Amino acid sequence: MELKFTRSPESQFFAKAHIVLDRNNLSGIALSEAESSYVKIQLEEQNLVALNRYNELILLILIDKSASESIVLEKGRKLGNELVSILRKEKIGEIDFIGLPDEQLLALAVAEGLALGSYQFLKYFSAPPKKSQHLEQINFVGFQDSETEIKQLEARVEAVFFARDLVNEPASHLNAVGLADSFKQMGKLAGFKTEIFHHEKIKELNMGGLLAVNKGSIDPPTFSVLTWKPANAKNKKPIILVGKGVVYDTGGLSLKPTKDSMDFMKCDMAGGAVVASVLYYAAKTNLPLYVIALIPSTDNRPDGNAYAPGDVVVMHSGKTVEVLNTDAEGRMILADALSYAKDYDPELVIDVATLTGAAAVAIGQQGIVAMGTAGSSTFQTLKNAGEKVYERIVEFPLWDEYGDLIKSDIADLKNVGGREAGAITAGKFLEHFIAYPWIHLDIAGSAFLGSADHYRSKGGTGAGVRLLIDLVTRLA
Repeated sequence: MELKFTRSPESQFFAKAHIVLDRNNLSGIALSEAESSYVKIQLEEQNLVALNRYNELILLILIDKSASESIVLEKGRKLGNELVSILRKEKIGEIDFIGLPDEQLLALAVAEGLALGSYQFLKYFSAPPKKSQHLEQINFVGFQDSETEIKQLEARVEAVFFARDLVNEPASHLNAVGLADSFKQMGKLAGFKTEIFHHEKIKELNMGGLLAVNKGSIDPPTFSVLTWKPANAKNKKPIILVGKGVVYDTGGLSLKPTKDSMDFMKCDMAGGAVVASVLYYAAKTNLPLYVIALIPSTDNRPDGNAYAPGDVVVMHSGKTVEVLNTDAEGRMILADALSYAKDYDPELVIDVATLTGAAAVAIGQQGIVAMGTAGSSTFQTLKNAGEKVYERIVEFPLWDEYGDLIKSDIADLKNVGGREAGAITAGKFLEHFIAYPWIHLDIAGSAFLGSADHYRSKGGTGAGVRLLIDLVTRLA
């Protein structure tokens, strides 16, 4: 879906939104005495009031600023999301946000919640459903010197929508080659470079983990290299983002149950969608940062030639892995990508993956699990970014003792530990393939939801996109 953002004069029709910080102070809003009295009474019980004048809809949004900035901005986004149903009911596709001189950041947060909450994935309906009425344009009125911020907001929303669309795309219409082609199209739109490795090149590079997972598929694997290297980049060594690109995961021979598991495994490439979307944002906004995304991609199916529990796989790094569970496939393909990343002598590598159910069990959909070897200042910058966009980080330890849980009797490593500390042992496995500052992000709990969580849509949420956009912006 397409959504435009402008800094323009008020449209003639229909909706106008005002941020209110004090229900008793409505100065600057053109209300009659009766309307003002009505609004003040309504704002005693609710934070959002709609006045329908028939030729225009006046929306007043009350936000209490007594909490921390991250909480206040999140309240703004959630209230912005509440506007969606009002505008759809009134069949309004355009809205003006009337700026307050000192509250433009808050108004942008409300607009972001409205924009993200308006997302719809309607591609496969034979006829547009009634709910297809959607927002088309947001105008920012009186926002002085905010053109850059508005363009960044537009690009950020576009990036999240790209990620959501890819995650929501069914495996019947998106195999590994199709996913790589989607990245090419994003690159053409935004201006980043895309290089795709196919089966022969992957074999030449000895990416044994990716090739092993792909053995059960009738579709070939891909390895996508996305590069944004502007002339004014502030870093000589790249920041590398690695995304898991399993377009569909049956679990392989270690077959998953269908209900509440295999039935939504089209989402298992969410990490790949996230990092590609961050590259889109970087190129679209001309971010002065050298950034690379690496995305290994395949599906994981139980064909007759599928890799099996008990197999030993020689990885890209040369290390050997005893496979004890073919459903622990994400770490196999990520390990090859992390090993390949060494060739770039990177400043920092961050991998993003729907990697373990253990991460989802530990923290639910409320945050993102992180662990790694990067310095404390880098982790603090990541956590600050998470607070700002409300994609919060929970840091797990990588103590040496966890390494004992993935020792193999016949190879360098085994690809699973026991039931305990499952998210951590997955991270500990990946640690064996890095040689640089590194952060692992497990988005299994937040990447795909069974029901909407305010502006985080049902299905693909794009979780991680806004987090990493804020992080790379800080690093730039």
